[in-house]
Amino acid sequence: MLKKPACPVIAIEEHYWDEELSATYSGIGRATHNPEQEKRLRDLGELRIREMDEAGIDMQVISHGSPSAQGLTGPEGIALTKRVNDRLAEAIAKHPTRFAGFCALPTSDPQAAAAELERCIRNGFKGAMIHGLANGVWLDDRSIRPVFAEAERLDVPVYLHPSIPMQVVMDAYYKDYIKDYPMVVRAAWGFTVETATVAIRMILSGLFQEHPKLKIILGHLGETLPFLVWRIDQALSRPGHKAMSFRDVFCKNFYVTTSGFFSNPALLCTVMEMGVDRILFAVDWPFVMNPPGTAWVDTIPLSDEDKVKILSGNAKKLLKM
Repeated sequence: MLKKPACPVIAIEEHYWDEELSATYSGIGRATHNPEQEKRLRDLGELRIREMDEAGIDMQVISHGSPSAQGLTGPEGIALTKRVNDRLAEAIAKHPTRFAGFCALPTSDPQAAAAELERCIRNGFKGAMIHGLANGVWLDDRSIRPVFAEAERLDVPVYLHPSIPMQVVMDAYYKDYIKDYPMVVRAAWGFTVETATVAIRMILSGLFQEHPKLKIILGHLGETLPFLVWRIDQALSRPGHKAMSFRDVFCKNFYVTTSGFFSNPALLCTVMEMGVDRILFAVDWPFVMNPPGTAWVDTIPLSDEDKVKILSGNAKKLLKM
């Protein structure tokens, strides 16, 4: 049994809910949480820090849970997102050695979202998190480009977090099983398919040719894409396709985290395809509890040098911490 090396542990996909923003959610867009999850999502202080300490986590990079601000519209949506980010900044300021943050963005207005990203980075945020489609618009749509252009200019990452699939997809693929297996549209499968599709579309759109220094983070060990990248790349290289290297773009512009996915075979696949410098530690708290994540690290069959990179070294470099 390997032991966790003596280094800081930074977990970078750890969630909370803002009272005002989460009150706008309804229906399936508002996940049903048990009371214990609700309590943890609302906490930005004592409970969160106590459970970090118990599991050996030194810092959380906190982000709003799905669907965050992606369903908001109009001037009030922009104003609400600013209030959400300001409240998170206040919570981080109370515990600056324990918390950092990814800001929310009002993506229904990409120019306003770009401006909010710039404002938040000036105020100490480490990047942004976007959940699923931008109010029904795919993130590869040219209308969204100002957000990614600003992220490239600021040299900060955008974390692509899952949200529930479009209603037509849920109806076509999952409606027969949602009642008995409600997580099938979320973490069990729907989240992965939706987020991987967003990432694939972004690569095919030429976004990274236009913005070659753009940095994107995917959770859950890359939403299956490290396992599939060789096959996708080979299939897209067959005659009749526009010339591009899917694998090169994915391995150059994307980072992945371990959020909610504590599997040695999956991790080793990801290391072999992307390299250890592209992998960052995360738990996905409170949807996944902290102790299994840090306990898993002791079992990872990698060198201490590589584990230090995953636990905090890569996050320090990417997030300028």
